[in-house]
Amino acid sequence: MSTELFTLLMFVTLMLLITLGHPLAITLGTVAIVFGLIDNGGNLTSLLELLVNNAWGGFLNYTLVAIPLFIFMAQILDRSKVSEGLFEALYVVLGGIPGGLGMAVILVSTVFAATTGIVGASVVAMGLMAGPVLLKRGYDKGLMSGIICSSGTLGILIPPSIMLVVYGGLTGQKETSVGNLFAAAILPGLLLSALYLIYVGIRCTINPRMGPPVPKEDRTATFGQKVGMTLKSFVPPFGLILVVMGAILAGIATPTEAAALGAAGAMLLALVTGKLSWKVITESGLSTAKTTAMVMALYVCGKMFSVVFLMAGGGDVVADVLLSEGMNRYVVLFIMMLVVFIMGMFIDWAAILLVVVPIFTPIAMDLEFDPLWFSMLIIVNLQTSFLTPPFGYSLFYLKGTTPPEVSMGDIYKGILPFVALQIVGIVMIGVFPDLVTYLPDLFFGKD
Repeated sequence: MSTELFTLLMFVTLMLLITLGHPLAITLGTVAIVFGLIDNGGNLTSLLELLVNNAWGGFLNYTLVAIPLFIFMAQILDRSKVSEGLFEALYVVLGGIPGGLGMAVILVSTVFAATTGIVGASVVAMGLMAGPVLLKRGYDKGLMSGIICSSGTLGILIPPSIMLVVYGGLTGQKETSVGNLFAAAILPGLLLSALYLIYVGIRCTINPRMGPPVPKEDRTATFGQKVGMTLKSFVPPFGLILVVMGAILAGIATPTEAAALGAAGAMLLALVTGKLSWKVITESGLSTAKTTAMVMALYVCGKMFSVVFLMAGGGDVVADVLLSEGMNRYVVLFIMMLVVFIMGMFIDWAAILLVVVPIFTPIAMDLEFDPLWFSMLIIVNLQTSFLTPPFGYSLFYLKGTTPPEVSMGDIYKGILPFVALQIVGIVMIGVFPDLVTYLPDLFFGKD
């Protein structure tokens, strides 16, 4: 069998099995073993030695210890209801302007993203807390859906993010270390948040019926009360963000050590607010164990797939297709981004990350793209996978928390403008690389 045919069959088989709904980790591992046996002539012992050695190398990666710590921090914060107080404060502060409540949701989700890093927690929390309020105040169902889904996905981009930790552990390059990725993701994350805010503000100003302001009679707080409420609700989560990100960016702690500080800080915050209990700790620990097991299963099986794919020459085949035709390097970049975007419509981000990064990264290096900039394009693109129909996870998270009158059609319709904003964000990052490189250069210096 030719290398080209082997590569095509392996990739098509993977896509077919995932589309049929089989579990991602099992699918990746099974395809790797079957095609690995085909490639090495059926030598099972040799293949298992290769796969086990690669898996063990992943388990020895100290950076990945940050994954359960950040997940535990997110679980504690989710149960301590940190976001509720902030939403109530911004409800009062911004409720009087068209789209103000929607903008409050975006701001709360942005802060929540910087303390959790888990999309499911953000979307579900905001869906339960803010969804009914927006609907009660007359917000368009589609706009409400788009606001909650899009802002909730910021948790996978704004650090601390599990995706960034996995990406850094996967590449093993100095340029794309977890610390550099954390610093690089801050401005793109804030950019997307700003795009959402601007869009909601403009759209609701043009058509106030999309997001009507809170009636004047319901707005009785004085300016001083508004300031006090905002500071009281904002300072605790901001302090935790400062501890985690400040320790990394100041070079005081590694991402793994900062994750431990964050987990301890989240417990302290829950204790201060009276939300810490043995039940909260045990439930958070159990949820952390389940999520970590899922992430690591995907990591190991994804590595297995990549090893077999690259060992069989699949990476060379893809590189030859993209590089041998003399195409402009930005056309090649566009093709790679388009592949990631289309895969994101059907496949989980972790599977995409583990499949495409080992293949596309060497191509990007051959084309002399900045590795950190290229990484951030991939990461922001993967964030879009939570929003794109038909299988965007955030859409289903929200559907599970909304009243029956909000249909999947409303959610699909409402998310499309925000997907367009995501694409605008990717283009802006591509055109202005300093959005990615400025903070890493500032904190860690240029190479």
